[in-house]
Amino acid sequence: MTDVLSEAAPRGDLYQRVTDEIVQAIEKGAGKFIMPWHGADGRPRNAFTGDAYRGINTLVLWAAARNRGYVSWHWATFRQWQDLGARVRKGEKATAVVFYKQVPVEAEDAKTGEKVEDTRLIARMYFLFNTAQVDGWVVPDRWPGGMIGRDENVENFIAATGAEIRCGDIAVYSRAADYISIPHEDRFVGTETSSATESYYSTVFHELVHWTGHHVRLARNLSGRFGTHDYAMEELVAELGAAYLCAEYLVHNEPRQDHAAYIGEWLDVLRGDKRAIFMAAAKANEAVQFLMTA
Repeated sequence: MTDVLSEAAPRGDLYQRVTDEIVQAIEKGAGKFIMPWHGADGRPRNAFTGDAYRGINTLVLWAAARNRGYVSWHWATFRQWQDLGARVRKGEKATAVVFYKQVPVEAEDAKTGEKVEDTRLIARMYFLFNTAQVDGWVVPDRWPGGMIGRDENVENFIAATGAEIRCGDIAVYSRAADYISIPHEDRFVGTETSSATESYYSTVFHELVHWTGHHVRLARNLSGRFGTHDYAMEELVAELGAAYLCAEYLVHNEPRQDHAAYIGEWLDVLRGDKRAIFMAAAKANEAVQFLMTA
């Protein structure tokens, strides 16, 4: 068994395989508005290195866990599990993730026409197995869930962004006036698995991602890329960005029924464009990096 897909494998297979995994998870939860990023306990991590997965890989591993009923957030390649003294059980199906490798290429200088050395990113597919698929490895203790009150780290992060946040009747980002409106925290409610404070924070995160798209910041403009679905895809970027932030700050992310109207559009786009989810995840990751380095 190999950990890495051969370079001869068609790149289209990579994009389609990842997209299919995510589409399946969205379809599975659409009836209850539960998306692959809802209820995730932090970012998926590599069991061998301890590093958290990022970008599209975070999303695809959340989706795979939802599709197959995994509760563990640790993953590793076949060889890494071997190095950890564990054994992948016979017949277990691997989950594909993407690794971008910089490779040198020869290019032509636009001004002089001379040959110059350059690099480009090549997408490679790696295969991972979840803790639930192996024997001989003890899952580390999970962090306690259920944030009850305000969290100083989250408060400091929100303040550091510099975004203008006003108290209003609804949660919305006004692009024209460049401010965020959020109802008072007392108007948010908790669930069996999350607190009202977490609901408040996840909503603020969502609007902050929208805020990054303003022309004075990241100038995110999806018009033309997705036709009539451009606004729905901006909502997907905000949803993914908020999910990444929730995972970063251990805020439980609950479904939002007000986004139910977009689910059909998201599925239409993803089914028709196997690169769309990669773009959305990349834009969301860009927004998160902007917010976290403010």
